[in-house]
Amino acid sequence: MAEQSRHIHVENTNRWSTKQLVTMALMCAVSALFMFVQIPIIPAAPFLTYDPSFVPAMVAGFAYGPGAGVAVGVLAAVIHALMTGDWVGALMNIVACVCYVVPAALIYRRRHTYTGAIVGLVLGIVAATAASVVANLTIGVWFWYGTPDAIMPLMVPAVIPFNLVKTALNSVLTLVVYKAVSNLITPEKDRVQGRS
Repeated sequence: MAEQSRHIHVENTNRWSTKQLVTMALMCAVSALFMFVQIPIIPAAPFLTYDPSFVPAMVAGFAYGPGAGVAVGVLAAVIHALMTGDWVGALMNIVACVCYVVPAALIYRRRHTYTGAIVGLVLGIVAATAASVVANLTIGVWFWYGTPDAIMPLMVPAVIPFNLVKTALNSVLTLVVYKAVSNLITPEKDRVQGRS
């Protein structure tokens, strides 16, 4: 019996390694802190404020896949909601984050190049902006506005431009940050080869 126990092989069946899980936990914490950044960028709607909280989620998505990016984005939003009590904002943030991260990370996983990252981010910008419009007209109306008439006049002059600018800024920051940290956090077999 003792002889048999020496030959037992234990295999880690987790999707992510311990290093990846620790990195993702750090990304969650950074993302949750970034949510406290509140920079108004559309004068017509000062309640729409920019924060860079999608950047850690996208970096995790590029490094470890869309599941990791979604996990970071969702957990960060939950952490922020626990600290502030703003569950409606957290839900809308989750919708936008998922629609931003998933398309970009999926495309980057299939085309693991700088061009693939750009194409993925552009698609993520479009998807997140469309999702934010839908979220405002559903979740926002149900819990905040009371009627679509309260938000519809702001869609074209404020909501759509705001989400385009927010996700575009986060995409630029993602490219800068990911380039700086990718070799530290990405498994060697998944590192980008070249910029084409």
